Parts: sequence; C-alpha cells; structure tokens
Amino acid sequence: MEIKVPAVGESVMEALVARWLKQEGDAVAKDEPICEIETDKITLEIQADAAGVLNIVVPEGETVRIGTVIGNINEGAPAMAAPKPAEKPAAQPAEPPPAQPTKAAPGRETARETPPLAAEPHEEPPTSPAGRKLARELGIAADGVAGSGRGGRVTAEDLRRHEAESRREPAPEAKATPGPAPAAPSGLEAAPRPAPEASPAEPGRITRKPMSPLRKKIAQRLVSVRQNTAMLTTFNEADLTEVMQLRKRHGEHFLQRHNVKLGLMSFFIRACCEALVEFPEVNASIEGNDIVYHNYCDIGVAVGSEKGLVVPVLRNAERLTLAQIEQAIVEFGTRIRENRLELADLEGGTFTVSNGGIYGSLLSTPILNPPQSGVLGMHSIQERPVAREGQVVIRPMMYLALSYDHRIVDGKGAVGFLKRVKEYIEDPQELLLEG
Repeated sequence: MEIKVPAVGESVMEALVARWLKQEGDAVAKDEPICEIETDKITLEIQADAAGVLNIVVPEGETVRIGTVIGNINEGAPAMAAPKPAEKPAAQPAEPPPAQPTKAAPGRETARETPPLAAEPHEEPPTSPAGRKLARELGIAADGVAGSGRGGRVTAEDLRRHEAESRREPAPEAKATPGPAPAAPSGLEAAPRPAPEASPAEPGRITRKPMSPLRKKIAQRLVSVRQNTAMLTTFNEADLTEVMQLRKRHGEHFLQRHNVKLGLMSFFIRACCEALVEFPEVNASIEGNDIVYHNYCDIGVAVGSEKGLVVPVLRNAERLTLAQIEQAIVEFGTRIRENRLELADLEGGTFTVSNGGIYGSLLSTPILNPPQSGVLGMHSIQERPVAREGQVVIRPMMYLALSYDHRIVDGKGAVGFLKRVKEYIEDPQELLLEG
C-alpha cells in the first residue's frame, strides 16, 4: 500500500517530510501515526491505512509535491529489517583482534624507549627554564648559542646578545631572503602559525538549518504586510482590577462548572466582539476596490508553537460565552501540540487577538494578519501607581496596542475602538458575565 502526501487545501502545493515516526522495516499497525509532514500553514500526521512493514521512499527533510508517494506498507509481511541492524554490531568485535599483535611485540617497546633517551639530552645545552622561555619568545634555538654561565649554561644575557648580533650581521642577506623571522632555524616557531589558518574552519561555530514551510510563509506574510498595507498602531492601558477580582471570586466555581479555568483571553475576546459591532471598519477587509464589512466576528487567537506562530479562528465568537471561548482555546492548544489542527481552523478570520504578555512583553506593536484590518495586542500585567479620584493608588495595569490598516480605519475609529475595549475590561460586570 502506497503512502502519499495528502491534499490539505487548494492553495497548498507541496509539503516537507518533517519526521518519520517509524523506521525502515518497522512493523506498523493500522491507524498508527507513521509520518509527520509540514506545509506552509499546518503540520499534520499521516496514519497507516493498513498493518504491515514500513518501507521509506522519501527521507526526512525533503520537500515533495502533494500526492507524492513517500513510502509503502507491505501488508502482512513480517518485520524482516529488525535482525539486520543487529548483525552490524556483531561484526564490529571482529575488527579489534588484528590490533592485538601490536601489544604483543616487546622488542618494539624497548626500541622505542632507548632512542629518545639517547638523542635529546646530549644535544641540548644546559639552559634555565627562564632562558628556555626567553628563547621561545625571541625565536632563537638555544643549541646555537655559546653559554657563558657555570658549566656552559646559556644565560638570558647570552640569548639577548646572540639575538642582537644576529640582527646586525644578517642584515645584508635579509634583502634576498624576505622575512628574517620565518628563516630562523627554531622549530618552536612553526607551532603557532597554523592556528590562525585553522580557526575559520573550527567546527561548531555555526549551525545551518533549512527554513520550514511554515517559517517561510510567516516571513513572506510579514514582508507583505509592510509593503502592501498602511499599518499604524495606537496604544492605551487598562486597569484589570475588576477582571482579576471576578476571576478570584468566581474562578473555582467556573472551573467546577465548565471544567476549564477562567482566563483573561475570554474577557478580551468578548470585549472586542462588542467593540467591533460599534466600529465595523476594524472588522472589515479590502477586496480589489471594495471594502467588505463582516457582520460576524471570526476572531483569530495567536498561539506560539515550536514551529512558529499559528492563528486558529474562533467562529462566530460574538455568540460564545466565556466558558465556550475558554474551552475552544484549550482545545486549539491541544490540537496544535498533537498536530491535529486542520487547515480550515486557520482560514477566514476577521480580527486577531495576540497575547504577548504570556512571554513577558510589556509593550509591543502587533503586526496585521492580512487581509484583516486590525489586531489587538495584549501585554503583561504590572502593578503601577495610577491616579484615581485625586489619589495615587497601585493597580494591576496592562498596556494595550491596536495595529490597524489606515487604508480602511481612520485614527478616530482606531482610538475609539481601543478605548471601548478598555472600558469593557475595566467594568465587565454588565457586559461579559452572561455565561
């Protein structure tokens, strides 16, 4: 049975074979995940349509067209490839025996010991450790210097005198021989020179990896936003005292009732849905020479994953309760981790909410997700001194940022939208607690 790259959408023409979950020759069961592929939009697993033995045709890291056969399953065949890898380690112990005769050659050991002991000590004149160090620094061979110390020991003065004389005498010959330093007879000088030549090729300095299809698509879209939109950003800040108190008072009951925690994202999504009704241009997009206004709120929720930013869409978020929003977000996170997100989950959003505060961001400029005309950026909560009724008090504050396409949204509408979101967050009781 052939294993083919499945079609995941009309606009997706190729996929990367990211990872084989089974190895060549492994036995696989029906419906067992065997391969992971990546497209420029999603990552998904391919499951075995039958039980058998896996034969890999396309290795990891290759990009192929949709419909390409990347492997086969031999139905009913036993896993014959398993014993083969075991034979290779068994052949390796046969190699060490030829190396044993080298250890059993006592005559060679005695021959190695005697020449080094007889060669160097008699040729090298007595020199102090400081003198040997100075000789290395000056590039002088100590055996060519006449020692004036006790017992013919070469002193530091002898080395300096020899170095000064060698500079005077070979001066006429230096014209014919470029570079007196390389011509010095010292063998100590040769060691430092190869080091600079080997440094550029030093392993581990860089790691090169090909960009994944998802990362390529993200890069293209980010550049496209800068080139094809008139993106601006307006900022405000919200006092989260009321929201945090509501979560504290009702959080345990909410968890027991809906089996999900009451988070911040559901409050902001509901606030955005209400604000989008009042400022429909923020929920619009450009198609050719027309502005398309959406009478519904399909809110994209930016989620960071190991492979890049993914923005699944909450359909008709204006109809969802707080519990339904939180449950949908948890479900998206699970499906992203398990590579079960479908292409349909990522398409058709009209507005996006991105929470950079979970990574510690204090203030940032979110970037548009075309063809949408608006994206709300949430940030980390910090206790800051603020003025309330003529007094300075400490409150949990969050900076908010709205990036918008100025071709559709004027500054007045953008500021008004963000101000309305701020008001809903600071006084959520009447508006956000229906569910």
